[in-house]
Amino acid sequence: MQGLKLGLFTLGIATGLFLNSAVYSQESSSPLEEIIVTSSLIPIPMRQIGTSVSVITETEINAHGNLLLVDILRQMPAIATSNNGGAGKATSLRIRGEEGFRTLTIFDGMRLSDPASTQIGSQLEHLMSDGISRVEVLRGPQGLAYGADAGGVVNISSRSGEEAFFANIDAQAGELGTNRLGANVGGGNDRVDYFLSVSDFETDGYNTRQSDSVLRDDDGYTNTTIHGRLGIALSENLRVDLVHRQVDGDSQFDGCFSGTTVHDCASDYELRASRAALEYSSDNFTHSLSFSNTETDRENFALGVSAFTANGQLKRWEYLGSATNLPGFDLVIGIDHEQASNNGISRDNDGYYLEYLSDFSNNFYITAGIRHDDNDDFGSNTSHRVSMAYLIDLPNNGILKFKSSLGTGFRAPSPFEVAYNAGPFAFPPAALVALTQEQSEGYEFGVEYVLGNRVRLEAVYFDQDVEDAIFFDLAGFSGYLQDVGTSTSKGVEITADLQLSDSLRLTSNYTYNDTERPNGLQRRRRPEDLMNIGLAYTALGDRLNINGFYRISRDATDEIFGSPVDLDDFEVLDISASYRFTDNFSIYARLENAFDEDYEEITGFYSPDRAAYLGFKLNFSAN
Repeated sequence: MQGLKLGLFTLGIATGLFLNSAVYSQESSSPLEEIIVTSSLIPIPMRQIGTSVSVITETEINAHGNLLLVDILRQMPAIATSNNGGAGKATSLRIRGEEGFRTLTIFDGMRLSDPASTQIGSQLEHLMSDGISRVEVLRGPQGLAYGADAGGVVNISSRSGEEAFFANIDAQAGELGTNRLGANVGGGNDRVDYFLSVSDFETDGYNTRQSDSVLRDDDGYTNTTIHGRLGIALSENLRVDLVHRQVDGDSQFDGCFSGTTVHDCASDYELRASRAALEYSSDNFTHSLSFSNTETDRENFALGVSAFTANGQLKRWEYLGSATNLPGFDLVIGIDHEQASNNGISRDNDGYYLEYLSDFSNNFYITAGIRHDDNDDFGSNTSHRVSMAYLIDLPNNGILKFKSSLGTGFRAPSPFEVAYNAGPFAFPPAALVALTQEQSEGYEFGVEYVLGNRVRLEAVYFDQDVEDAIFFDLAGFSGYLQDVGTSTSKGVEITADLQLSDSLRLTSNYTYNDTERPNGLQRRRRPEDLMNIGLAYTALGDRLNINGFYRISRDATDEIFGSPVDLDDFEVLDISASYRFTDNFSIYARLENAFDEDYEEITGFYSPDRAAYLGFKLNFSAN
């Protein structure tokens, strides 16, 4: 409760600052008018949305400066991450305490789920921040539009090419032998638009595992990413979109335990993802038909010898339609067919859903939707979601918004989990367990105050459950078990975004999350208290930008051989600065972990020490 009091105290300070900053509230633009696509898969103003959505823009991504996108996402509300040794090492992102493999990651319409992984999670450690213009994070169970495995959604968009020609080159270098070179090019007109991003990253890394106390060798990482998008307007109403993404990531690590050594371990990761979509739009109707194919190949090496291989493929057909300007409401309908395969073991899932969105009031909005899924191995499932938003106009153009939502979802055991428990490496108790699907349900209610684009305050209470959560047996390593019963996550999210002056902006968020397994123990690697504080300062006609990001984590646990252990509390400060000499040339610098905090996110693995980086960016555009 001490952390919760701290969060409420922070909100009180923010409210006081808001009262002192009212002089800056005359601008008419508001975050509530921002268009969001992730909540219902069609563009909707934030004012009409009853679910909780966080947004980070290209400007904010550049202000953070981190090379890995997950290091930026971890500073958003209700997001906790854990990483076992820096860049390229296994990383989990948990939204409101749910497992990383229950978080769905989408990039330009392509699902980055990895069927070659044990639980079909997204390999976020290979996702660089270059070439990304926007991220929307939808919190809570989202089985309605997204189907299985969506305990939260991270929706990523590349930079739009629907403008005059632009290009940039970005290079930086720093400690731990780190180098990154990236280039983006794009452009377009009324008929064609395009975007291409290429980046090459390498780092020597550091000794990541505490058990490596003799050799203490560095565990490096390299990443080459190519992401391209092409859009063609066939007519005024008909459009074709093509997307392709290619990632090659090679990581060194300790812990493969070949013979008596934990050294000289490596992992190669390859992703090839493509999507084609045909879209029709008119004043009253939209129709979109798309096909995407994602292939992943992973191979682990011990002492230079192949020790493990996995090949996965995800094929997905999707139809999305909407009817607007109906009498007092809009409708969204979706149909999808997905086939996931892992080393030749495949499974099909068919989904159908319908959502009602009210449009009869300018201040009161409700949505209600239902989804039905047919899974090859686990039969039929029905998910639903309802939400509400109610707005009150206040003096001085202020708006008070009340919101609430209730949603459900499910996750079938992955083909790998089922095959492992039936295979030669499993033994009792896991070999005796017939895995069943997980069921999730969550509700939230919150209040938000907005004053122009200068003040935004939000408080949300959430409560969500997962029935029969699947986990790997860390006590006996027998295979995959289920927590028979309910695993819970409930708490409070508090957010403040304040323009304190024309040159100074404060952003902060606090999350209190009380988690519990059916046996009464805290769920592992889920901090009870998370806080992020950011200050952005601009000067010299916006040529100089200085940013500070302070991250606090409290009261997290892990486990060793099934026994709980406490993780140390920690505080990390990152600082970034940039200066634009001309419209075409700028330099920037970044200092990560400025206080050189010594901490663990996973027991037995070091986190990065203090490190400094310096870079420059060249921009070209056609006026």
